[in-house]
Amino acid sequence: MQRENNSSLSSAASPRVRHRKRSNEAIPEPSKANGGKLLVDDRNKYKSMWIRTYSTVWMIGGFALIVYMGHLYITAMVVVIQIFMAKELFNLLRKAHEDRHLPGFRLLNWHFFVTAMLFVYGRLLSQPLVNTITSDKFLYQFVCSLIKYHMAICYFSYIAGFIWFILTLKKKMYKYQFGQYAWTHMILIVVFTQSSFTVANIFEGIFWFLLPASLIIINDIFAYIFGFFFGRTPLIKLSPKKTWEGFIGASVTTIISAFVLANILGRFQWLTCPRKDLSTGWLQCDPGPLFKPEYYTLPGWISQWFTWKEISVLPVQWHALCLGLFASIIAPFGGFFASGFKRAFKIKDFGDSIPGHGGITDRMDCQMVMAVFAYIYLQSFVAREGITVEMILDQILTNFSFEEQQSLLIKLGQILQDRVAYS
Repeated sequence: MQRENNSSLSSAASPRVRHRKRSNEAIPEPSKANGGKLLVDDRNKYKSMWIRTYSTVWMIGGFALIVYMGHLYITAMVVVIQIFMAKELFNLLRKAHEDRHLPGFRLLNWHFFVTAMLFVYGRLLSQPLVNTITSDKFLYQFVCSLIKYHMAICYFSYIAGFIWFILTLKKKMYKYQFGQYAWTHMILIVVFTQSSFTVANIFEGIFWFLLPASLIIINDIFAYIFGFFFGRTPLIKLSPKKTWEGFIGASVTTIISAFVLANILGRFQWLTCPRKDLSTGWLQCDPGPLFKPEYYTLPGWISQWFTWKEISVLPVQWHALCLGLFASIIAPFGGFFASGFKRAFKIKDFGDSIPGHGGITDRMDCQMVMAVFAYIYLQSFVAREGITVEMILDQILTNFSFEEQQSLLIKLGQILQDRVAYS
């Protein structure tokens, strides 16, 4: 009895030990194959390298073919990529059990996606569409009417989806349904809206799409190569296989490639001319001062070692250095964001559509960040300021009816005649 009392007293006197609740987040074990090892220590690195290389060659070949085919085909490629990205991300948070009790709920996600696509591309491609169909009076008036009420059409389409969502709410499913609603809007804002800037860059000239996209590809390839052979120092915990050696080597290579590649691409009018309509013909235009070479005389000590006495540099090459700097230092953080996102959901890749690379989203994480920067840089530091004749004509053709355009032409003719008479 006394022993039992002593034991109870000692247990009461001793402090209660609180056990820490274990986190649900999976912690990578170093004993697992490739679970946090650097590429230089990976036993299967050569097998994965050949699979990755094979896929990369096919992707670059297909990409080059589509670029050669022109603006419309590149735009179609971007739309297809956006659809595949949306599909991968929609599937990420779906639960089969809940979806079985919500028939038609998946269709609602795609309704919002199509509405966003109609709104964004309607604003981006309205003027090229008008310029394409000016010869057909009926079709021209019909398209102009659609453009005039474009925002209202998109708004009521969204409201229809919103009401659809409210009417499908079910008891005990509220949390899942509202989570899907928020997830869908996050995809549209973060993924779809950013990647849509790519199309805006395409119609400013394929150069402004091809150069930024190529720099991301170059940076990704050389980060893998330098990390594969020389990587020893981990760069960031979110992505264990990324190394400082790969990051620095890829940065230097990307900046040099930007300067050289801009000189090559800037000499083809097919790539530098903006597309004002939705036709597929070859383009010819005044390249403008950005794409006209400037010649620099080399110092005498350089000409003693080389046969060159002067070099030609396109002014756009200096802008390309800024794009290369961003692609090598800032854009990789889009990849780090995606790596942290995948770790949060305990997945390795967003999909498996590209052998050795994962899903489409895994390849496009940095491209989205780069597309937005390229557009903002182009509009802020490259595009000429002020109102041009083409801008005024675009507004007249888009917002004025055919009769209003005729009236404007007559009044403008009278004003010009009066000025000629007074002069």
